[in-house]
Amino acid sequence: MSELDRTVETVPAPASAEDDRGGLARGRRVVLGVVGGAALMAVGGLLATALVKSPAQVAAEAGPPTQGALTAEVERRVLAETVVMRGTVVAGQSVTVSPQGLRTGEGSGAAVVTKLPLKPGDPVKAGQLLAEVSGRPVFALHGSLPMYRDLKPGATGDDVAQLQQALRELGHGTGEDARGLFGPGTKAALAARYKAVGYDPLPAVADGGSALKAAREAVRSAQWAVEDAGGAGGAGAGTGQPAPGATPGPGPGPGKASGSGRELARAREALTEARTALAAAEAADGPMLPAAETVFLGNFPARVGYVGGQVGAAASGPVLTLSAGELVVEAYLKEDKKQLLRAGMTVLISSELAGSDARGRVSAVAAERSGTQAAGRTQQDQAQGQGQDAKGTGGGSGGGGDLGYRMVIRPDQPLPASFAGQDVRLTVESAATDGEALVVPVTAVSAGADGRTVVTAQGADGAQRRVEVRIGTSGDGYVAVAPVQSGALTAGTRVVVGAAPKGAPR
Repeated sequence: MSELDRTVETVPAPASAEDDRGGLARGRRVVLGVVGGAALMAVGGLLATALVKSPAQVAAEAGPPTQGALTAEVERRVLAETVVMRGTVVAGQSVTVSPQGLRTGEGSGAAVVTKLPLKPGDPVKAGQLLAEVSGRPVFALHGSLPMYRDLKPGATGDDVAQLQQALRELGHGTGEDARGLFGPGTKAALAARYKAVGYDPLPAVADGGSALKAAREAVRSAQWAVEDAGGAGGAGAGTGQPAPGATPGPGPGPGKASGSGRELARAREALTEARTALAAAEAADGPMLPAAETVFLGNFPARVGYVGGQVGAAASGPVLTLSAGELVVEAYLKEDKKQLLRAGMTVLISSELAGSDARGRVSAVAAERSGTQAAGRTQQDQAQGQGQDAKGTGGGSGGGGDLGYRMVIRPDQPLPASFAGQDVRLTVESAATDGEALVVPVTAVSAGADGRTVVTAQGADGAQRRVEVRIGTSGDGYVAVAPVQSGALTAGTRVVVGAAPKGAPR
């Protein structure tokens, strides 16, 4: 075969129409893939540019923003400076009944609680039995003076007058006894009170009556001596009659002389002295009121707050506590707050437990610091004597810790009984403006180098001007101001109180 023939044989045959369409489709896919990849790379580059920052760019963006003025509105209102603290609602008088100093009768055994007729919350009326310790009663009487001593026949004083009044209130008359004198009428009235509660009173002279018996025997012997001397031993000399109640003596025998005048005078003097001693013995004889057997309370009915003793147990501590009188609020102040508060200030008493408020006033702020003691105990309570424990109702030691200065708040209206014992919030108005005043935040006020006190007012257009003011009462972060130039500052004006970033709310 020739060369021409071989060339002709290698020439490909013309492509068909179907082959042309397949090639075009493949070309388009390749182009689209390249374009999509380029688009993804572009988007990724943009994201990387937004998120990745150079150190210089980070430092630039961390710089402080441009500052602007922070303002507050001038208000017109009453401004009050307040002090907030906690307090406890207590009774006006609180007394702890303890067996200290209680006479236990025969023997010297330890005091034991033998009867407790009351439980917490029970009402107590005057004259009522409170407890029995080693067979001896403890009962309540009406009075405001502390029971600081045993009262015995012949005693005098205001505490005796208080006892007489308390006995008369219970229906026991004191006869013709003078006010404040423990005489025969008071003896009878006291004996009747003990009988009413079911006990015998303790004798004032614990000798079984031997002193009185000896005094009577001395009078009888003196009468006989007068008769033996030839005189009369009766009520008056020369009567020839024996003294009332005395046993007639044998007298001089028949034919005997009546004796010398000196012997008769001495015998009569001895009789006078014996009669004086008998009168004193009779005055001292009778019932007594031990301090440990009586609790004086200023108001009735009282309430039992706490019963600490148990029947049969040794009465080594407080047996029970009593509270009487109106409910008040007691708080203790530290030195800084004491300087701010004084009697007469208005107080808002808030009970979170009851969900209600009451108003009152500070009635007293102690001048001296108080040691550890129970809430509600007054100085009078602490001096109530052996029958009322001076340690207080809370079991404190009486002088351990330092509570601060005692403040008492009396409510304008009686507090509900449910408030008793509650821990309440006290808001005391320690200062207030006389009526409404212009009030600005304390941060709005500044003092210039010239000594003037000013605020900076800012208008709606942002323009600022300095206004000289006089400052007044401050409290709760605000201060009352008065412009030196009348009308230079009014309610609603905005004053600069600080700086804020531009664009921040003002």
